Amino acid sequence: MIKRPYILTIAGFDPSNGAGLTADVKTIEALKGYGLSVCTANTIQNDVEFASCEWIDFDVIKNQIDILFDRFAIDFVKIGIVQNWEVLNQIIDVVLEKNNAIKIVLDPVLKSSSDFDFHSYNGDLNNQNTIEKQFEEVLHKIYLLTPNYNEIERLYTGKTIEETIAHIANKTNLFLKGGHRKETIGKDELFTSDEKQFVFNPKRQNISEKHGSGCVLSSAIITYLALGFPLLKACYRGKRYTEKVLSSNNSLLGYHRI
Repeated sequence: MIKRPYILTIAGFDPSNGAGLTADVKTIEALKGYGLSVCTANTIQNDVEFASCEWIDFDVIKNQIDILFDRFAIDFVKIGIVQNWEVLNQIIDVVLEKNNAIKIVLDPVLKSSSDFDFHSYNGDLNNQNTIEKQFEEVLHKIYLLTPNYNEIERLYTGKTIEETIAHIANKTNLFLKGGHRKETIGKDELFTSDEKQFVFNPKRQNISEKHGSGCVLSSAIITYLALGFPLLKACYRGKRYTEKVLSSNNSLLGYHRI
């Protein structure tokens, strides 16, 4: 029997299980990894409505991370919603102290599909500058960033999308999801830190919108990385798996293969 790699997701809990850590674990398990999870937030939501978010205290998050690393060999981590970039930096530092060679895929969830704002600038320019500085620190510590078009527009308010892409790709690998494009919807792009660019066009025609699709994609990519695939192939396979989930039914909650 082939031993499955342990993959840790650090993310929020979604009671509908379409997004967050439960969706991550379902994806990881479907692709033959073993999913471990650390909860960063308890959310009150379903597939169409986001009511509120109760953030988990950092010490609790750290204790969850500690006890998992004490027991399991973890080389791959996916991170979803976190209260802010400052807390995210602290979480990443804890993980890197456990394993400084670990690969981290960050899915920067800034706003829910129902417009709940996780990271608010509050119109304060100094606060915005602090946030961007904290985000810069994050970029130097992660292996891959997976924003969608709405999210990448908000990461650097003083830059165009093209400038933001170039800036991020100068620091780490960037997988830009195309589900929110105004044109060529579904066309994803990978920008690598060695200045290469790859385009992933959609293949399936019967795709419908799904709650948590970004969680599924980032979890699929980290799982394929853990299975030994290089970045380009992991991204390609991750997109194809996500398309299978998107085409699994016509509801907002996708089905995963067993």
